[in-house]
Amino acid sequence: MSGILRVLTSRVAPVVRTQTANLGSKPAQEKIGVMETTVALGLFSLAILGPSGWILAHLEDYKKKD
Repeated sequence: MSGILRVLTSRVAPVVRTQTANLGSKPAQEKIGVMETTVALGLFSLAILGPSGWILAHLEDYKKKD
């Protein structure tokens, strides 16, 4: 098992070490408007809270044994 791990780390480690993050040090090229921010936050909230809200709203249906 340790031999397999050594082979994997020897092949994966150089790839991981050479990757760098593309961080920008300049200001944004375009300003993001209030409407775009509101829509984006709304969609993220819906994507995260929507499924859990659906399950909680239909919890009694899931409890029924047919």
